[in-house]
Amino acid sequence: MTRTRTRAIKVGLFVTCLLPLAWLAWGAAAGRLGANPIEKITRETGTWALRFVCVTLAVTPVRRLSGWNGVISFRRMLGLFAFFYACLHLTNFVAVDHFFAVGEIVKEVVKRPFITFGFAAFTLLLPLAVTSTAGWVRRLGGRRWQLLHRLVYPAAAAGVVHYWALVKADTTRPWRYAAIVALLLGVRASFALPRLRPAASPRAPAGPAAGAVGSGSTGSSRRTADTSPRARG
Repeated sequence: MTRTRTRAIKVGLFVTCLLPLAWLAWGAAAGRLGANPIEKITRETGTWALRFVCVTLAVTPVRRLSGWNGVISFRRMLGLFAFFYACLHLTNFVAVDHFFAVGEIVKEVVKRPFITFGFAAFTLLLPLAVTSTAGWVRRLGGRRWQLLHRLVYPAAAAGVVHYWALVKADTTRPWRYAAIVALLLGVRASFALPRLRPAASPRAPAGPAAGAVGSGSTGSSRRTADTSPRARG
């Protein structure tokens, strides 16, 4: 994929990711968000944050299963939009619902489980957004950066629990998101299994001739296999 095409897709993707916000803004201006527009905005921004987390988790499975390596260049943008909508969700709760009443907000976080899980999900996403730049990859090193960004897994799980605990009547949609997150995490875990398996050592040929060769080339090939990156996992 050429750079020009990649940039064009990124621009289109950026505009597409802003459409939910544009729809909410239009609905608020036109008075079409129902009897409780504040609750509508809070729920929609939270739902879109969870959706973008799911799409971000789907990038690696899509790349591995389709062979389209270029899709990885869009993962950072999708992850940042997940954090963006999570910020809108939290801001609406803190500023509009509670008018920055810190004491009341703390009580809500402690006493109401769905708020506790929602706050936990946001807290887990925060360091991922902060360290999403190439500069932070260099500072942390690739391995530590990857370990840190695995926080997206518990963040996704906490987001699902937050949604499920919030809904009191029909839990069909939360369970759907739970199934999607479980499927994506399961697929990603299956990709890691081959790296966890020890490499098989080569067998020495049978017969008298093998004894003469075994102390030379066969022993050398075993030492090479034992010290290769694949053998070390």
